Amino acid sequence: MATAFSSDGEAALRRELCAAVAAAPRSDLDGFYEMGRAAAFVRDGGFRKVALQFPDELLADAVEVAGRMEAATGAEMYVLGDTTYGSCCVDEVAAEHVGAEAVLHYGPACLSPCRKLPVLHIFGQQPLDVGCCTEVFRELYPERQSCVVVLYDVVYAHAMGELEQQLCPQYPNIIFSRLACGDPPGPALPGEERKFGRQFLVEAAGGLQDYAMFYVGAEGLALTSFMLTWNCCPFSSFNPITGCGRRETLNVNRALMRRLYLVERARDASVVGILVGTLGVAGYLTVLQHLRELLCRAGKRSYTLAVGKPNPAKLANFLEVDIFVLVACAQNSLLDSSDFYRPVVTPYELELACNPAREWTGNYLTDFRDLLPGACAHVELPPAVPAAEVVPDVSLITGKMRATHLCDPLTSQLPPSTALACRDQTRALAEISPAASFLESRSWRGLEQQLGQTPISKAVQGRRGIAIAYEDEGCEQ
Repeated sequence: MATAFSSDGEAALRRELCAAVAAAPRSDLDGFYEMGRAAAFVRDGGFRKVALQFPDELLADAVEVAGRMEAATGAEMYVLGDTTYGSCCVDEVAAEHVGAEAVLHYGPACLSPCRKLPVLHIFGQQPLDVGCCTEVFRELYPERQSCVVVLYDVVYAHAMGELEQQLCPQYPNIIFSRLACGDPPGPALPGEERKFGRQFLVEAAGGLQDYAMFYVGAEGLALTSFMLTWNCCPFSSFNPITGCGRRETLNVNRALMRRLYLVERARDASVVGILVGTLGVAGYLTVLQHLRELLCRAGKRSYTLAVGKPNPAKLANFLEVDIFVLVACAQNSLLDSSDFYRPVVTPYELELACNPAREWTGNYLTDFRDLLPGACAHVELPPAVPAAEVVPDVSLITGKMRATHLCDPLTSQLPPSTALACRDQTRALAEISPAASFLESRSWRGLEQQLGQTPISKAVQGRRGIAIAYEDEGCEQ
């Protein structure tokens, strides 16, 4: 394991925050944070309490921005210093703690639609050398008839208009994606792509597979999600920080092989932990219920866990769980679980493992909303198969036999094991999983009261200082 499950905490105490982008000049705060547009949003909405959500690298400017916004709008501003989950998602839970009526979200965003509060995204206008980006694009695509879709990190959206003016006259088949905060109104047009808060229209007869992708931004989760989703398209990128462009040599097939291996692990699992990775993205409650029903039909036990931001130490407390499925936004769902004690999969990968009607088509889905009823990629569960007609399957990992059919939820039996327990008062026996039963019966409790059992004693002065060095340590000896 690369990350220890426990430590003395010294690394966390000594760690310094390197503000990579926080150094927006004081004279440029109005432009960088688009104060005029934000103030108009607050005034037009009549909001009296507004939450300001900053990522860690922009917290240095939070006090100054909040003060200017209060002076411009007369509303109360509350700074959300820490997010419940990923900073790219709007933290509606923290905003509701202060009774906020709206949220101003600053910095990079996944653009996942929210459930309750009105939101205005202020991405921050990071500098982009349009001339250098144009030259890199010409080097990567010397053929002027090349079919290319331009994607970009949201912090460079302000410069896309200028880049479009430079490239469109020379490249007639270039397409610039547009940002769409929230769900776009109306159904999608034929050939229109709507994913990750971006939308663009492909008019070529061959569809998107005839296009290449050009990404403006640094390497990160957004680019990884794009490459896995549109894995039929060759990718290239321009990094505005380094000023360099390259053809993306990340072996997407190797990444897909890793994800498909996790699908096989999910097929073998009998106890699944559903990790709640968001409380603000629209549809998360629906997908939680969908996953519970899917696991029940597949004969697997499921437990819903809300642990905040998942890490190896937290999930190591649930040794009885065979695999976890993370319900989060499209960018945060692809969690690298190589350091975790148990694998972490996405809802789409769990569907591949447990829904016999869903087949691998080469299209990878990271947005869990695509799996819900009425969505573009929803696949209905097939009818239950009688036990006598079940075709056994062999695990590619353990080499053991397993059943891959769906059970009737009213008559399904628990996962097989050697343990027996009384199921009802008729003394009928049912097979249960000892590990799952232990997890089901376990709960976290504080100190037991033990009324009438603890002797009464007078209050005495306790130790003073911190745990690493109390003031009276060493004196007793």
